[in-house]
Formats: sequence, C-alpha cells, structure tokens
Amino acid sequence: MSRELLEEASDRLRAAAEATSGDVQQRIYDQSDDIATLAARDEGPDHGRLARHSNALAELAEETDGDAEEAVRDARSKLSTYREGVEGV
Repeated sequence: MSRELLEEASDRLRAAAEATSGDVQQRIYDQSDDIATLAARDEGPDHGRLARHSNALAELAEETDGDAEEAVRDARSKLSTYREGVEGV
C-alpha cells in the first residue's frame, strides 16, 4: 500500500478544484488538503476515515462535470486502491 496513491489523489483533487468555482471548489480543495495531510502522517489512515473521504468524493463527483468530475472520480479510485491494502475490517 503506497502513500503515493494518497498523494496522487490529492493532486487530482487540486486539479479538479482549479476546474471549478465557488463552494464546490472549496470543498474539493479541503478534501485535497485533508488527503495530503493523511499521506504525510507517520500512521496511515483507517478504513473509517478513508470511507468518509470516499463518500465525500462520490458526492462531489455528482456535483461536478467535465474535467473536474473526471479528476474527482480518479482521485476516488486511487483512494479505493489504497484502502484495499489497509489492514482491518
């Protein structure tokens, strides 16, 4: 399980944020920032935290379109791939 996936997810979300505006832009940026913080921590995130981010990204994908939607969906996929390697549940 590679932290690089979390970093890539954060980068994709930053790209999505740049392609949007207003409240959605801020919410995407906040998700990007949160995921970058998780990638930098010594201890990896647990399933619950990853699930919350995944759910938030699913909602954001529904609220966007075009390049932003594609970037959010890609970030969610990277998060899901990372989560497959997390021990527990």
